[in-house]
Amino acid sequence: MRCPFCHNPDSRVVDSREIDDGASTRRRRSCPSCGRRFTTVEEAVLAVVKRSGVTEPFNRSKVVAGVRRACQGRPVDEDQLAKLAATVEDAIRATGSAEVPANEVGLAILGPLRELDEVAYLRFASVYRSFSSVADFEREIAELRAGRSRAPVAHVAAQDGAPAAAPGPEHPPSHHDTSTPTGSAAGRTVGTTG
Repeated sequence: MRCPFCHNPDSRVVDSREIDDGASTRRRRSCPSCGRRFTTVEEAVLAVVKRSGVTEPFNRSKVVAGVRRACQGRPVDEDQLAKLAATVEDAIRATGSAEVPANEVGLAILGPLRELDEVAYLRFASVYRSFSSVADFEREIAELRAGRSRAPVAHVAAQDGAPAAAPGPEHPPSHHDTSTPTGSAAGRTVGTTG
């Protein structure tokens, strides 16, 4: 690494530390020529290939911005959006590919967003998958409901009329009541929206 002070083409690593949960490496370096120290940050570049063929670095803030629009008016905070973006980046990096098509980024968003907020998921999916009719929404809602039928035991007990487990460390309170009354096909949202 070239010294930024005297431009000597060589430097020595004095200390290395992982930062950003291991996504980057911070190195303290020393120049053997002038003796000054400087810091570098190394990061594996993850590139997104857009439909036009243009390649740009993956950017968590773009993920957050896109999902934020879908979450407008929903009980989702900035910390949850940041965690979702980190989850998406981790999933994409786990593929081991240095370049990913933009549509794979969208696909990686759908799963975590579905778990975070179903309404926001439907909004995002409707744009991402280019829903063109009410039937597209109905099909997606049917899939959401089918996913609920595979819910944990506490939710299944609530559907059968038995009380669900009380909120606590194992069963935190939810913004969504996933139970459906007997004979009803619609779930209901509880809590405040805004």
